[in-house]
Amino acid sequence: MIPNKYPNKYLTIFAGVLMVLLAVWVGVLTRSSLKTYNYIGQTAEQKHSINITGEGKVVAVPDIAKIQLGLQTEDKSVAKAQKDNTDKMNTVIEKLKKDFNIDGKDIQTANYNIYPQYDWTNNRQILRAYQVSQSVNVKIRDLTKISDILNVVGQAGLNEVSGLTFDVDEPENLKQQARELAIKNAQEKAESLAKIAGVKLGKVISFSEYADNSGPIPYESYALKGMGVGGGGAAPMVETGSTEITITANVEYEIY
Repeated sequence: MIPNKYPNKYLTIFAGVLMVLLAVWVGVLTRSSLKTYNYIGQTAEQKHSINITGEGKVVAVPDIAKIQLGLQTEDKSVAKAQKDNTDKMNTVIEKLKKDFNIDGKDIQTANYNIYPQYDWTNNRQILRAYQVSQSVNVKIRDLTKISDILNVVGQAGLNEVSGLTFDVDEPENLKQQARELAIKNAQEKAESLAKIAGVKLGKVISFSEYADNSGPIPYESYALKGMGVGGGGAAPMVETGSTEITITANVEYEIY
């Protein structure tokens, strides 16, 4: 019997085709890898740059004052304590509006509280009175009137003043001035450094800023009682001082 050789022939042909396909596949992968490598290499090209910090400062003179005016009243009748408190506070508010041209939008009630007050007698808690406290926040735009306002407040019977601060009502214009100075300062530093390093300064790549100002200028808080104001005495001299607005700019420049 003669053996059949055709299966071996087909196997040889199949193996040859498989080798050809494998060679083509390896070639495609290699070419693709080379393209990927070239692409990555082109986009990863690093640009040289320098980071410079510039600072701009603007000294501002406050143009507004903020103050909290308060009043405490007591009476055995809660209704009487409330009436006394309301009458006195309303009188002050009307004077602020009429005599000092303070707009109603610049006066805001901060708090209003009613608390029972007790005394201890023979280990017993006895109701003495009801205490009503009220305070309002006031924005003063004419700083020359502060001392007169404090005097009127004392004469009207208000017995608490706190939180007197001075600030700039619209600081954005001053911040813009400080920002321009900061960028100019950074530009000058960058040009000087580039000259020393022997490189040329290019375009701005990135920019960031940090704003820092001292905020409202606090004036020592005090109570009107015992300070020569509550009884209609001379009002204290009030100095507004000044505040400083600072902008720090971080600028990244391209160099070549």
